[in-house]
Amino acid sequence: MNYAQLLFPDFSLIICGYLVCRYTALNRTVWEQVESLVYYFLFPVLLFHSIVKSPLDLVAASSLIGAGLLMGMTAIAMAYSLPYLPWLGARIDRRDHAASAQVAFRFNSFIALALADRLAGAEGLLLISVLIGVCVPLFNIAAVWPMTRHNQSGFGRELLRNPLIMATATGLVANLLGFSLPIWLEPTVTRIGAASLALGLMAAGAGMQFSHLSQAKTLAVAALSIRHLLTPVVGLLLANLFKLSPAQTTILLAFSALPTASSAYVLAARMGYNGGYVAGLVTLSTLLGVVSLPFALGVLGGLR
Repeated sequence: MNYAQLLFPDFSLIICGYLVCRYTALNRTVWEQVESLVYYFLFPVLLFHSIVKSPLDLVAASSLIGAGLLMGMTAIAMAYSLPYLPWLGARIDRRDHAASAQVAFRFNSFIALALADRLAGAEGLLLISVLIGVCVPLFNIAAVWPMTRHNQSGFGRELLRNPLIMATATGLVANLLGFSLPIWLEPTVTRIGAASLALGLMAAGAGMQFSHLSQAKTLAVAALSIRHLLTPVVGLLLANLFKLSPAQTTILLAFSALPTASSAYVLAARMGYNGGYVAGLVTLSTLLGVVSLPFALGVLGGLR
């Protein structure tokens, strides 16, 4: 399979969003509203629908869940360890690290769902939705904790306000209780989901910023190496360890190499950190996804 060709439609929407935001009247002010619409309404509807529309066998999915959580915890541990490494520690500002550690393990959910649909259809959407459901709470805690530790504030409110956690939790409960959407509502919800993928990818492109990429280069290289090189390798090892099926392995490898979350810079700025620097990392991570996803799916997947 030509993964570069497979990824082209999704990354072309990201580029389209960047160009529209920078060179038309639809500037960043407009796209901030679009991003809020996707994040608080369209995307939660897609997540909920992806989970409830197909029966979920937790026993069959337990290996994927275990591999996903262990991979996430490994990435978090690597990100947190950076200031304590012998050579890197002295070159890393602790406050910059608190804000940007999240870049090493968080993921862009818009790209995740769009890619899973293209890789494995409805089964891929269900599998990636399960991974999102179990990993988003863990990653949000890990992202918020170092910043609240530096700012001396609690992180419970940040987690409870997260619409992704709410949508995935209610979707999993509804699925296990046997709930299904009425047939007459399916077309509307499906169209909302399609709109969320297109607008979400374009919003990711609109949020890209290049002006701060020259800051804290050592930290940037370390965090992005974890996100785009080391985590996919860990994903392959765990896929073999847990004996995942071909479809589960494909989804886990794709999940391991995704660009970081576009909302990372919003979180950093909202909590009083250098949002511009984190936005630069998000931009570079989005571009690196063009390389890391084919590497994970093609090169590492071929070693399975």
